[in-house]
Amino acid sequence: MPAQTQTLYQLADKEIRLCIDVYLKLAEESRGLTDLSPDHLSEARARLIILAGLGLAPQDASADEVCEEWKRRRAVPFDLETGITAGVYANLRTVSASFYDQLSEATGGFTRFDPEFLSANPFLLPILQHLAGIFSKSKLKEHVGSVSDNNISKPAAARLSKLLAERVVPAYVAKGEILKRLEATLEGIVRDLVGRVLLESIVDAALRRRGLTFLREEQYESLAGVVYDFRADFVLPDATQPRAFIEVRKSSSRHASLYAKDKMFSAINWKGRTPGLLAVLVVDGEWTGETLRVMANVFDYVVPISRVDELVQSIEAYLNGDTTKLKWLIDFRIAPAS
Repeated sequence: MPAQTQTLYQLADKEIRLCIDVYLKLAEESRGLTDLSPDHLSEARARLIILAGLGLAPQDASADEVCEEWKRRRAVPFDLETGITAGVYANLRTVSASFYDQLSEATGGFTRFDPEFLSANPFLLPILQHLAGIFSKSKLKEHVGSVSDNNISKPAAARLSKLLAERVVPAYVAKGEILKRLEATLEGIVRDLVGRVLLESIVDAALRRRGLTFLREEQYESLAGVVYDFRADFVLPDATQPRAFIEVRKSSSRHASLYAKDKMFSAINWKGRTPGLLAVLVVDGEWTGETLRVMANVFDYVVPISRVDELVQSIEAYLNGDTTKLKWLIDFRIAPAS
């Protein structure tokens, strides 16, 4: 079996970053997808992004054909997340099928599960988990202890080997069924990457296009607050003398209220400590109208990801001295009662 060290998550992370780079280049060359031509669609990833973003099934279409579909659907809103993630899903499904085949070969058609092999190949854990009929990490932990697709200790591998031997009936293992069960795992991976990588990458690119100085969360220690210090997704120009911060958040209608409370306290905490700090929230997903209205009473800007370029122009104006861009001053302090 060929050597393999990358997990499904790591492979998806790599692919989504490649797709994002292709999209950003495509958006820049086509003026935000408003002036698309076949010359912009030489890469297969670019063609897939456009087709998927327009709601069309992936197909082996030429640059001219994709451009023509774009012209036919000019009134259809482009779904950025679907466009970017279509290639990620396709890649993950291909890799998952490869993982299944590798495991089948190494185990003699799922007839033997050598603990040494399991410990040496933790990246196969998602397939192994579904072979055992276990569909949650908590249940898996109950049976074999703490494991991940990065590490399976030898004791845990021995327990996992015993569990698989007891539960797997080779004649009843169907590749299609295992890969179908794995879809929930793939969806979880992609959902996490969209929130963690996709949206922040788009904001990052917009700031760079305007030549603004900024730091991302992993590039600085903390942003001072009234109650406690912690980091925003972006701070401009730096955390020592901050003028603005940007938080990026994707939500669902089910979690909107919880996320709103979290983000509003962050803004109050930071703006209360640093007068004149511009608070910006970039949103995506199914926020409720009420939560957006409430957050706009704390944040100076609450803007959808699709309007990020316009937003960055406003931030730039504020940094250059246009104080009309600051809407809220927050007087928040904690002092002894006596």
